[in-house]
Amino acid sequence: MRLSNNLMHKTNLNSILSNQQEVNKAQQQVNTQKRVLTASDDPSATARALLYTDRIQTNEQYTKSLTMLNSRLKTQESVLDNIKESVTRAHVLTIQAGSGALSSEDRAGISEEISSIKETVLDLMNAKTEDGRYIFSGYQDNTQTYSFNSTTSQYEYNGDQGQHKIKVAEGVEIKSSDNGFDTFENVPKRLDIDRTTIAPGTASVYVKEQGQFDSFHKAQYNASPTAPANANTITVNFTSPTTYDVLQGGVALKSGTYADGTANIDGMEVKPNGAASVTFNLEQPKKENVLNTLNKLEAALNDSSLSQNDYEQVLADSLVGLTNAKNLVSQTQSGLGGRLNTAQRIVDANADLDINNKAAKATLVELDMAEAITELTKHETALQAAQATFGRLTNLSLLEYIR
Repeated sequence: MRLSNNLMHKTNLNSILSNQQEVNKAQQQVNTQKRVLTASDDPSATARALLYTDRIQTNEQYTKSLTMLNSRLKTQESVLDNIKESVTRAHVLTIQAGSGALSSEDRAGISEEISSIKETVLDLMNAKTEDGRYIFSGYQDNTQTYSFNSTTSQYEYNGDQGQHKIKVAEGVEIKSSDNGFDTFENVPKRLDIDRTTIAPGTASVYVKEQGQFDSFHKAQYNASPTAPANANTITVNFTSPTTYDVLQGGVALKSGTYADGTANIDGMEVKPNGAASVTFNLEQPKKENVLNTLNKLEAALNDSSLSQNDYEQVLADSLVGLTNAKNLVSQTQSGLGGRLNTAQRIVDANADLDINNKAAKATLVELDMAEAITELTKHETALQAAQATFGRLTNLSLLEYIR
């Protein structure tokens, strides 16, 4: 077969160009450290690598969400810690205020500190997130959580019962806040009697043994909306200077004896004061936020017209209210701590998942450097051989053989 010069040139040129392409591709692979440069290099690996890329990007977004969640939960935890410290201090001051040795100046000093604590707690309850939203307002986080209503002289909650959630993993959402209703409003007030139902100038009734009265109240209070109007009306009849009968809703409940002009009935101190009987209602169980508890305590400390019994009732209300408020904050912190622990476990799980996804993607499209350098060297050698062969072939001439 006769080989023309044109065919030889064309064949060698194609060989050189092909080897140059292989060298160029190998160089690109080494430079980018990727085995698959285009989808056509390995369509199957490219498709699977894109799936892993999506997973990695989704995981990165979850990581950002977890960072924000941790920041918000830790901010809230810090706020609740400070509230609890303030309430604990107010509790100590309330106990001090019960001392009979205090002068009016001493009470005024305690009142001033209680006022400072109240303002501090108010500021903390109105705390904001890093983006300026109120932490404890629920879904109404652009609305100030607590404000003072001068008409009712009460601190009122302006939020709702919503709780924001942040998605931190597939199918997993964690609450990023606690609303003020569950954290501060849902505080049980001290169980008591309704003294406004006692006719003026009759006997006096005060709760003195709270635990005993709580048991009585829980056993006897009728919360049914269909209950008779007098279902929670208690009547104490003094049948003699030393005996009494107790009726509830007109039905005999118990009887007993008393001495020294005072009947101690289920934690209540009842003094006839010359009356034949006294009637009062069991107070409906109520809730009261700690700001209103502190406000009433401050007012009582500054009110010199209060009788000793009434003053002691305010202190009793405050002690129970502050204790219950502190317990509710602690309960909220417990749930918050559980969410922080869950978030940390998800952080760890997402980190492991991220490593696995990146490793799987690397196996599909990334380069084995040792193998790539070997391939580059092989293609460079082939190119050099093709170039050298082309040079020798193009120098051939029939005259060299004739000589």
